[in-house]
Amino acid sequence: MSLLDTARIENVLGRLGSVESDMGDPNVLADAPRYRAVLRDHAFLKRLEAAWMIYKKALADIEGNETLLEDPDFKDEAAAEIEKLKAALPDLERKVLAALLQPDSLESRNAVMEIRAGTGGEEAALFAGDLFRMYSRYAEMKGWKISVMNMAETSLDGFKEVVFTVIGEGSYGTLRFESGGHRVQRVPVTEAQGRIHTSAATVIVFPEADEEDDLDIPEKDIRIDLFCAGGAGGQHVNKTESAVRMTHLPTGIVAVCQDERSQQRNREKCFAHLKARILDFKRREEEAKLGADRLSLRGSGDRSERIRTYNFPQNRMTDHRIDLTLYSLDRIIEGELEPLMQALAANDLDERIAKALSK
Repeated sequence: MSLLDTARIENVLGRLGSVESDMGDPNVLADAPRYRAVLRDHAFLKRLEAAWMIYKKALADIEGNETLLEDPDFKDEAAAEIEKLKAALPDLERKVLAALLQPDSLESRNAVMEIRAGTGGEEAALFAGDLFRMYSRYAEMKGWKISVMNMAETSLDGFKEVVFTVIGEGSYGTLRFESGGHRVQRVPVTEAQGRIHTSAATVIVFPEADEEDDLDIPEKDIRIDLFCAGGAGGQHVNKTESAVRMTHLPTGIVAVCQDERSQQRNREKCFAHLKARILDFKRREEEAKLGADRLSLRGSGDRSERIRTYNFPQNRMTDHRIDLTLYSLDRIIEGELEPLMQALAANDLDERIAKALSK
């Protein structure tokens, strides 16, 4: 039995004509935010139209082959084709259901990521460094760029904290599932007895703010502190006050940028990070007020939750949210994250479809 509501789908697609008309309207073209919204709506409707046409064609082909079942010359061929088409229907139906879901406009944005060492001392800092390199290599494979805003290194090349932006279309939509606690089990380089230790790091991912956001931040609400950029062990990278710390006084949110030698560039990157954190704060606050049902996988989920374990002795990575275990940690830690990202996205889509059908 099909889960598709034909009348609803046709009604939604009925808007395509008016949306395409809006795309050529001079008044819409002159209103940048409205024009971007129309473009998103058009892309949504075209995706739905394509999925719906393929599904309807499969149904028509089944019906056409059924008329041939009475013809002895074509009976066997028609029966085989019907079986093949019916086997494909569930997947085609799922694609239509997925296309019916309104996309999150934030998914196409750049991702801002914060990685912090947790319990485990120096080993936790080394693990935070491993995670940063893992995401950096994955970004390189995807053709994205990494822009570091702040990093606090340790003497053994680990990181107490590293904050960076992943610049690339859809990077937030892909990486948003990474928010949460990451646990590692391995023999640390600092362990002389060969014992396996457990340590942890926390990852937070949120979308970069942009001009579409209704985000007014008066200058009086920001305190700016300048200081000398520091490196591992506390030595100064330079002796000028190029590093910038911005504090949003109403919320207490702090952003720091010391990666650039230019104070102006650090100011720009720091303010961008601050805006992204304020946007994320307001979004989460609004969801809490509305009592929104937050999926544990999504970027707005519980960031204190342990989401993944990296077991080096067994070459095993386990994502606890979707009960997925992969015995390819050596490749994963080198940035080969695509199988994991696809599994997380597929599970998220299944949950969204199930939620939409239950309404």
